[in-house]
Amino acid sequence: MSLNLVLIEPEIPNNTGNIGRLALGTGSTLHLVKPFGFELTDKRLKRAGLDYWQHLNVIMYENVHEFFEQHKDKKMVFFSATATKSHWEINFENDMFLVFGKESVGLPKELLQQNIENTAKIPLYSEHIRSLNLANAVAITIYEGLRQINL
Repeated sequence: MSLNLVLIEPEIPNNTGNIGRLALGTGSTLHLVKPFGFELTDKRLKRAGLDYWQHLNVIMYENVHEFFEQHKDKKMVFFSATATKSHWEINFENDMFLVFGKESVGLPKELLQQNIENTAKIPLYSEHIRSLNLANAVAITIYEGLRQINL
């Protein structure tokens, strides 16, 4: 049992470190797509991931094109605050790719439009917030996926 967490152009090292720790704890693979908004040697990345980073199954890609070329036949779900479908409507499967965009702007609009039927959001219950923190959003979705897969 395994899921794939994909961060396209992550910007904040603390989020990436936390998500790396989460990936290890859930037996998931972390896919990091460049460019990054930080260096992999950043102290904040290592602090958030603690000393677990060395045990993490992480794959890096030079750009979005390389990532999608390697995984074009895989089942993917794209997360966006603008999606109409809820993450509760996803039928999670083993080896599924959960794709998240950069913290400041999310996934590219063109990518979302091309994959509209596979786009989901985490519902928010206040009009005073635009989106959740990236690490929190990944945690919510990975555990919903694991819950479904383990039923």
